[in-house]
Amino acid sequence: MKRILKPVTYILAAIYFLVDAVFMAVARPISRWLGRHLEFKRLRAWIRSLPPYPSLALFSVPVIILEPIKPVAAYLAATGQFVSGAVTFILGELLKLVLVERLFHLTRDKLMRIPAFAWAYGRFAEVRAWLQATEAWRAIRALSRAAKDTLARARARLAGGFSRLVTSRD
Repeated sequence: MKRILKPVTYILAAIYFLVDAVFMAVARPISRWLGRHLEFKRLRAWIRSLPPYPSLALFSVPVIILEPIKPVAAYLAATGQFVSGAVTFILGELLKLVLVERLFHLTRDKLMRIPAFAWAYGRFAEVRAWLQATEAWRAIRALSRAAKDTLARARARLAGGFSRLVTSRD
């Protein structure tokens, strides 16, 4: 039984990390935008003033609160509410990752002073580097870049057409 469960566990963990990596690709730009546009100077200063272990406690709050969103989304999907389940999953995961990304950005140096966290982060970075080195990851990234470029060209054409429309009315 153990021989069967071990590969299944690895596959499920890989899927979990892959989904998180995909969502992180969306969450990271949102997090950076929030960091540039929302000024919470006092909150940011308070977070940065925390020692390492309280920083870790704060860092874990979004995970503890928002991780249960996944089973709720699965329940909604299992009861036939597919759209509600998908929206719940996507919004919960994005919110969790944006908050975690912002908190990690603010507390990274202090978190790395905790030996267990630094070790776990090192393993996470290794797994992420391995995943990003796979041919499948490179293919998905190439498709993603092509789609992004296509959308940028379409947006530029739309903006150009709209500006010509506005100037022709004047």
